Amino acid sequence: MMNHHNDPPQSTIGQVLIEALPYIRKFEDKTFVIKYGGSAMKDEVLKDAFAQNVTLLRKVGINVVLVHGGGDAITRTAEKMGIETQFIHGKRVTDREMISIVQMTLAGKVNQDIVRLISEHGAKAVGVSGFDANTIRAVPCKEADSLGLVGEITGINKAYLDLLCHAKLIPVIAPIGFDDNGNIYNINADDAASALAIALKAEKLIYVSDVPGVYRGETILKSVCKADAADLIEGGVISGGMIPKALSAYKTLDGGVHKIHLIDGRVIHSLLLEIFTDRGIGTQFVLEKNPDL
Repeated sequence: MMNHHNDPPQSTIGQVLIEALPYIRKFEDKTFVIKYGGSAMKDEVLKDAFAQNVTLLRKVGINVVLVHGGGDAITRTAEKMGIETQFIHGKRVTDREMISIVQMTLAGKVNQDIVRLISEHGAKAVGVSGFDANTIRAVPCKEADSLGLVGEITGINKAYLDLLCHAKLIPVIAPIGFDDNGNIYNINADDAASALAIALKAEKLIYVSDVPGVYRGETILKSVCKADAADLIEGGVISGGMIPKALSAYKTLDGGVHKIHLIDGRVIHSLLLEIFTDRGIGTQFVLEKNPDL
């Protein structure tokens, strides 16, 4: 019999599967909102692994709702069309020309590429823009004077998304919205994910990006509760771009979502490692200390 030296011992594989079982039981029929961005959206190997992970979540009975970014693709398309891209505090200035490019790129190629990839792995994904069945209603954001057609969400069509999940479909949502006057708005994907998680009463909101988590020195903090967050911000442990992420996380938790996970999409299968293993891989934000599984 051939001995594959690189294969893990069968007992290890068995242990991993047994460790996953209580999590699979706990999360069956629950909803996970996943914000998909960063390298996991660009690198071919990571894209493929992410699609596999999402398919597995759906196959074990978890309702998966995906919200994606696509800023790089928008900038590239704008460049090809001779339109300059401007940012203010990291947010894209969106005029009438730019909103057409956002709509074309985000709700078009970027969205459909993700749908195709998930479908190739055997789950049924469906592309959803914020316009479909009034999925995302929006109004101009507070900085609209300088940013233009950038919106904040006022309403989510929960019934439509529940219907898709009930049919075992994975909604892949392009974060654009519209108002009563037919204006189209570009919406920050992190904000859209938060609003969707609250509206859908999600068990988890998972941010997949290029950030491994919250570091204290060399160590990633596995869990950060609300009571500790202020001290961590004051002490500089949570700093820079992580501050708005943490504040948004607690606003989402206050909205009824049970846990927020911040995971590194550059680590292959990080989604499964965080959800189905005892150790996890990133940082979770929780309201109280010592949460359950």
